[in-house]
Amino acid sequence: MKEYIRNEVSKLRSARKITQEELALSVGVSRQTIIALEKGNYTPSVLLGLKIAHFFNQPLEKVFIITYEK
Repeated sequence: MKEYIRNEVSKLRSARKITQEELALSVGVSRQTIIALEKGNYTPSVLLGLKIAHFFNQPLEKVFIITYEK
């Protein structure tokens, strides 16, 4: 069984009506990192994942979800 991490960053960001740039500046990364993260092309470090979850005032597991594929 293959496992991967999907995330809710784009949904959370849109709900807050902030840009990728604003989120990037708030968590200390580039806009390109946020783009890659939202596309599922990048899995963040634990530190960055925690920063993003804290920014959205959400538990880590509500922002980053382990998904299993058969």
